[in-house]
This record gives sequence, C-alpha cells and structure tokens, in this order.
Amino acid sequence: MDKRLEKQLAFSLEIDKEKNVFRQTHLSGHGRNENDAEHAWHMAIMAYLLREYANEEVDITKVMLMCLIHDIVEIDAGDTYAYDEENLKTQKAREDAAKERIFSLLPDDQKEELTALFDEFEAYETAEAKFAHSLDNLQPLMLNNSNDGSDWIEHGVSASTIYGRQRKTKMGSVKLFEITDQIIRDHIRKGTIPE
Repeated sequence: MDKRLEKQLAFSLEIDKEKNVFRQTHLSGHGRNENDAEHAWHMAIMAYLLREYANEEVDITKVMLMCLIHDIVEIDAGDTYAYDEENLKTQKAREDAAKERIFSLLPDDQKEELTALFDEFEAYETAEAKFAHSLDNLQPLMLNNSNDGSDWIEHGVSASTIYGRQRKTKMGSVKLFEITDQIIRDHIRKGTIPE
C-alpha cells in the first residue's frame, strides 16, 4: 500500500474513536447520551436541510464538512460541556494539541486542508462558520427540548446562561435564532429553566 493511502486509512480508523466520546446531551425520547459522531452527523444533515435559513449564501459542502470535523479533536480533548465554565478555560489548549496530533495522521495537503477548515470554524468569521455554529447550538437545544429540558434541569442551567450561548446563533441564522428563542421562552414559562 502506498504511504498516502496508508495515512488516509490510519486517520479514517482513528476518527472512529469519536463514537466513544459521549456528550451531556441525550438522544430524543429520553435516550442515552449522544456521542460526538452522532452529533456531527445530525448537524451535517441539518445544515443541508436548513441551508435556506443561513443569513448569507454559503458553500453548503464546506458547512457540512465543518460540521463533520469540528469535534474530532474531542477524541483527545474530551467533550467540554457548553456550560462548564471551569473546563471551558482549558478547552482551546486541549483542542489545539489534539488537532495537531490527529490531523497529522493525514498526508500533508489534507492535514493543511482540514486544519484550515477547523480553524475557520473556530474563528467564527465566515458565513460558513457562523452557519455551522448556529447548527452546533440548535442541534443539542432541539434534542433537549424534545426531552422536556431534562439536561438543563440536571445541570441547573439558567435562561441567561442558555441565552449567553444561543445569542450567537443569530450570527449564522436569524430564523434559527427565532426558533431557539421560542423554545427557551417556552421552557421559562413551563418553569423548566429559571430566568
């Protein structure tokens, strides 16, 4: 086998480990904890389906690829819960080290390509990155809503904390933020999340 293909297959096998990184979010129907690979797949499909709601014209292939690779680094870095202030402080350093190790398994050109795409997602500046982040925010919120807000209740998350994260959704999609806002307001009314 040639070296390029060997590296591509090694990376492909390595990313299988993403299926073993479990998130705080539960599957719909009060299921088990979702894993990172399921989250990424779900986001990528949602990106394609909801692309008409992006604030700007986007390269949907690029958005979908961002969705698929954005949490690969968690194979090494672990999942950092969106509302875990302590672990958020070290998240970037852990993910940067993981990015270097994992993407280095690839041939140099593909390492550069995926590293640039990951960095673009993290920078939150392009239309594609903003829309991908909107989906990264909406997908777990949607699952949590389907489970009567049980993850918010379990972690004692307040409405202001949720809004702190979700306000950025409107940078990628005003329409998806409207849905997000409606969901949060419904849970405030129900008493699921305190104001």
